[in-house]
Amino acid sequence: MTASWSPPHAPTTEMPGSAAHPHDRGVLPIVLAIGGSDSSAGAGVQADLKTVAALGGYARTVVTAVTAQHSGGVTAAWPVPTSTIEAQLRAAYLDGPPAAVKTGMLANREAVEATSQLLRELGARNLVVDPVVRSTSGATLLDAAGVDALRTLLLPLAALVTPNAAEAALLSGIAVETRADAIEAGRRILALGVGAVLVTGGHLTSDLATDILITAEGTQLFEGAYLDGPDVHGTGCAFASAIATRLAFGDALVDAIGTAKQYMAALIDVAFRSAPKGTGSAVMPDHLFAHFTPDAMLSGKSR
Repeated sequence: MTASWSPPHAPTTEMPGSAAHPHDRGVLPIVLAIGGSDSSAGAGVQADLKTVAALGGYARTVVTAVTAQHSGGVTAAWPVPTSTIEAQLRAAYLDGPPAAVKTGMLANREAVEATSQLLRELGARNLVVDPVVRSTSGATLLDAAGVDALRTLLLPLAALVTPNAAEAALLSGIAVETRADAIEAGRRILALGVGAVLVTGGHLTSDLATDILITAEGTQLFEGAYLDGPDVHGTGCAFASAIATRLAFGDALVDAIGTAKQYMAALIDVAFRSAPKGTGSAVMPDHLFAHFTPDAMLSGKSR
């Protein structure tokens, strides 16, 4: 199956970029991406940058860790000093507050504490938390103390948290294998003070293409066709960034998730067919697949 997707126009609201296309008014909504640097550029803040651009926003970044990665996984990681994280975060707000914030890898408790404190102080809007704890290849990216800080300090600030099944299990304290498990885990995570929980379905034992939104009002399913193929690197990062970008445009949460899910389905489909292959099992996605053809890249015109 070939997924079809094209960059959405900005909504008709008073948000920056609310004309027919975000570039029409020369102002792009700002999304602040906080997370680790991925040397393979398939995940982390590199994936955030490309995803935000693909959806018509402008990304600022805060790097919390430097990682060495390739298509086979993470080979090394170095946390960034807390003072460096704080300096980057404060600088990110000096040119005006971002319309949305997305967090990914935070590496340790100190980073979670510093990030949470500053985001609260700075009044972060539309915070989307991708609770990165472990890479798909199994590397630990947040220690146990960091997970505790994430639950108690960062999640209460978030409009949305986007755990996969393993992350939902860790945050909720229950096993998550089925749709019913995911809903119960989501309710428990919701009780931590987060605005909404989106349990992604890629690691459930069934309903692999169904993401489950849990809010105080109830649950909503976002179904899709399961695309069978190799692991696509950085899909969790890209999904959370895509949602944050659409929130920055002023979309309602349900609409932001729906657009992000369409984008991800097309991203994965294109990655299966044309992504660069490495020595490992994962393929690297082309986040800007819908924007440029080779001829358009040479002429500087988007598709």
